[in-house]
Amino acid sequence: MGLIKHAQDMTGGAQLRQRGRDCASLCAALDDPQALVRRWAARDLADCSDPASSAGVRAALLARLPREPEAAVRAIILSTLLKLADQGVVLQLLACLRSGEPALCQEIIGVLQQLPALVAPQIPALLRDSDSALRILTVNILESLRHADVEALLLEVIARDEHLNVCAAAVDLLGEVGSAAARLPLQQLKQRFAGEPYIAFAADLALRRLEEM
Repeated sequence: MGLIKHAQDMTGGAQLRQRGRDCASLCAALDDPQALVRRWAARDLADCSDPASSAGVRAALLARLPREPEAAVRAIILSTLLKLADQGVVLQLLACLRSGEPALCQEIIGVLQQLPALVAPQIPALLRDSDSALRILTVNILESLRHADVEALLLEVIARDEHLNVCAAAVDLLGEVGSAAARLPLQQLKQRFAGEPYIAFAADLALRRLEEM
């Protein structure tokens, strides 16, 4: 029975894909009530890369992303945005991180981590954002960016950020990417957050890892 249903789904998908495949039609199809239609549209929009249509395609995908309820469709939208990414796309994806939706935020972080050259210029400002949750997400982005200034950025965080969880996230990453330069700042952080057991634990763990290097 499963094989029959799969064959029916494939046939139905092929029929749905016979609709208009020009860029304007595909953008409109992103709002179709059928998830399969939206998936095919998001996938095929990756081929709409000519200058005349690319801006509209990016805008349509970015507008749909925070409203899309199906994880499978969001994955295709993000995959297409990754192929069409420019600075504007990165800025809009970073703005979506403010949604507070955990699944969407993690999906976006996965894309941003693959765009280090476009994301890196935004990192310093994000680490100073008034939203502590966004600052934590930014530290998570840093984990995979392999940016040349990762350690310096993290050291700045633990030196000035007043939020316990932001500093804790930075300390965890420093234990992986830090050098001898992180030892004194980690010790100073322990003093600044004296009485906070997790900071003491995380900083001591990071210091032990640094000693093993």
